[in-house]
Amino acid sequence: MFEFTKPQKEIRKAARDFAKGEFDKELAYELDKEGQFPQEIWQKAAELGFIGIHFPEEYSGGGTGLLESVIIAEEFCRKDSSIGGALVSSSFASECLLNYGNDSLKKQYLTKVTEGDILSGGAFLETDFGLDPADTSTTATKKGDSWVINGTKSNVINGGEAGFYIVLCKTSLEETSADKNLSMFLVEADREGLTVENNPARLGCKLTSTKTIKLADVEIPQSNLIGKEGKGYAQLQQFIAENRVLTAAQALGNALGSMDRVLDYTKGREQFGRKLAQFQISRHKIADMALKVEMAALMTYKAAWSKDKG
Repeated sequence: MFEFTKPQKEIRKAARDFAKGEFDKELAYELDKEGQFPQEIWQKAAELGFIGIHFPEEYSGGGTGLLESVIIAEEFCRKDSSIGGALVSSSFASECLLNYGNDSLKKQYLTKVTEGDILSGGAFLETDFGLDPADTSTTATKKGDSWVINGTKSNVINGGEAGFYIVLCKTSLEETSADKNLSMFLVEADREGLTVENNPARLGCKLTSTKTIKLADVEIPQSNLIGKEGKGYAQLQQFIAENRVLTAAQALGNALGSMDRVLDYTKGREQFGRKLAQFQISRHKIADMALKVEMAALMTYKAAWSKDKG
C-alpha cells in the first residue's frame, strides 16, 4: 500500500496550512488583474523552506527529493492555481544550474533562489522556429576568456523579473546535430545588451511573467557555461522531464481544488427539495471525478518517486 512517510505528511500539512493562511481569494483576483507576481507570499514561502526544498542544504534547500516538491506544488495549487503556480515557477530552470553548473555558480546563485532573494528564468524557445529547442538560432561565440551571445528568446518564464536566466545557445556552426551544437549558459539579468520586451496579454497564468528577451553582444565569462559545451540539448531534455512532473503536480492540485469546490457546491445547493449531493447522478459524477484524480495522483507520485530513486 502506498503511503507518504511521516516527514512527507508533515510537509503536506505545513504547505496546506501556509496556503490556507496566505492565499487570499481577493488578493489573487487583484494580482491576476494587474499581472503581478505575489512577491510577499513568495518571500514568506522561501523563509519557511518551501522554495527549492529539493535543493541540497548547502544551498539553503531542504535536502529532500522531487516528491516533496510535488507535494508542495499540489497543495499550493489546490488552494489557488494562480498564486500556487507562480510560487512553483519562481525557481524555474535553476535545476539546470543545480544539476550541471560549477560549484562557484551554484554557491553564488542557488542560495539566493531558495532564500527568496531572486527569481530564476529559463530562455529556451524562439518564436521564429516554433517550440522546438533544437531549432535554436541564438549563438554564443568565444572571445578570449568570454562568450558573446546574440539572439532573441521568446516565452521566457519569469522574463523581466528573474535575477538570472539559463539560456540555450548554438555554440558550433559546423555541427548540424542539436545533440552536439547546443550549450547552456547562465546570463545575469543586468548584463549589458540584455533587454526585455512585453508579450501580448494572456488569458491565464498572469502572475508568472512570460516575456521576450533580446541579447545583443551580451558578454559573459567562460565560467558561466552550464555543464559541458555541446551538451545543452541533453541537459535541457533532462530538465524538461523533471519539470513535467512538477507541472503534473500543479495540474493535480488544480483538479483537487476543483473537486473540493464541487463537493462544497453539491452539499450546499438544493434542487427539488434535496441537496444536489443526494441525487444518484451527482454521486456518480463525483465518484468518477474522484477516481480519475486518484489515478492522476498515483501516477504523479510514482513519477517523482522514480526520479528520486534514480
